[in-house]
Amino acid sequence: MTETKPWYLSRTIWASAVAVLTGVAGAAGLPFDAADGTLITDTLLQGVSAVAGLIAIIGRLSAKDRIG
Repeated sequence: MTETKPWYLSRTIWASAVAVLTGVAGAAGLPFDAADGTLITDTLLQGVSAVAGLIAIIGRLSAKDRIG
């Protein structure tokens, strides 16, 4: 495993964040299943990937210098 990726594309980070949030929500009285946490993680990861792609496209289109 020599390749790196940004932290926000890590499934582990998002799953951990969802686990913390669902734990807090459960303590506050909101019911959550394990399946809900998985669905939320997948949805968040897809959203982050889409936003990262858009930022990359916008950044490349607004760049002043060539890639060389």
